[in-house]
Amino acid sequence: MNPYQQKKRWKYLLLVFAVVIASGSLLYTSHLARNIARSERTRAEVWALSMKQLLQSDDDDFLSYTYAVRDSLSVPAIVTNSKGEVQFTRGLDPTKTHIKLEAETNKAKTYDPEYFKRELAYMKEQHSPIKYKVYGEQWLVYYKDSALLTQLKFFPYIQLSVIAIFLLMAYTAFSSSRKSEQNQVWVGLAKETAHQLGTPISSLMAWIELMKEKFNATDDALIAEMENDVKRLEIVADRFSKIGSTPKLEEHKVYEVVKDFVDYFKVRVSKNISFELSGNPHLQAGLNVPLFDWVLENLLKNAVNAIEGKGSIKVDVSGNKIKKQVFIDVTDTGKGIPRSKFDTVFQPGYTTRKRGWGLGLSLTKRMIESYHGGQIFVKDSEVGKGTTFRIILKNIRHDKQTKRR
Repeated sequence: MNPYQQKKRWKYLLLVFAVVIASGSLLYTSHLARNIARSERTRAEVWALSMKQLLQSDDDDFLSYTYAVRDSLSVPAIVTNSKGEVQFTRGLDPTKTHIKLEAETNKAKTYDPEYFKRELAYMKEQHSPIKYKVYGEQWLVYYKDSALLTQLKFFPYIQLSVIAIFLLMAYTAFSSSRKSEQNQVWVGLAKETAHQLGTPISSLMAWIELMKEKFNATDDALIAEMENDVKRLEIVADRFSKIGSTPKLEEHKVYEVVKDFVDYFKVRVSKNISFELSGNPHLQAGLNVPLFDWVLENLLKNAVNAIEGKGSIKVDVSGNKIKKQVFIDVTDTGKGIPRSKFDTVFQPGYTTRKRGWGLGLSLTKRMIESYHGGQIFVKDSEVGKGTTFRIILKNIRHDKQTKRR
């Protein structure tokens, strides 16, 4: 299992653990809420019974007890008759009344029947009524949850939301800090690599010149290829030296840059793999050629590694004049990528090769998005048939020849 898969597994385990904690908290809170709701229902039933006795009894002692029970109800309630007319209320806004006569005699209260209708409708939604008969007429007691119960129901959601926001902010901060440290390490390592390569490359160039003079081999094809490879090493060193700094982009014909690299690359791989280059040769975009060659190299190497035996690699350059974009599609006939891995292949450490570091496509994505302001993604892939990677570059421009057309 590669490091990326291990990291992904740990993320899933932590997510499952967080879900278990959140679920346990919600279940326990729900259990407490049900217990409190049953307790409030019992108190409401006792209160309803006390109201019935209060209305029908003449015993003074019992009336005193009944008044005490009546006043013990802690939840807002409304009592209606069988016609739905409000008889009396408890625990609602004391500045409002549903009795017009009372409003006329008590100026401190506002006659507001709509307020009681809204409260009654809300109570009907929350709980079924408690029914009892007074002098042969059925009365109904409606009530709603107490403030404590309401808070208890919503508290875990608020608490978990606050915790989730805090953890997300902490994770973002730590992740940003860690990535910054990693970037500094990679930049330092890349620049040190470029510095270390400088001396042997200079020596190799000198040795090649001596070989040309000593053996009179200025036009020798093998030495010319050796010289090309040394120049390639020079380019590689230059690439590493540019990591961490803002590269300079210059207008280039994309097709020509791609063709130059494909011509260099194809003679250095198996003859069982054929290369095809097509597209519009006049499209231009801002490029840093050494870094863009590195992008092409990573994509073509991945394509070669994906092909088992014979196969082909096609590179197509096209554009969109309306969106001012240029597209470079690299298509191979290799083993393909599962759709679930389309985004994963660009993650650092992800590789299907036993000896791979899993950095090629990650660096490619960074060079295209951070340095060239473009995009790269898996356009299409089918397991067993092949894969197409697409690069999108901005600032497309057509040269004079294209305009004349």
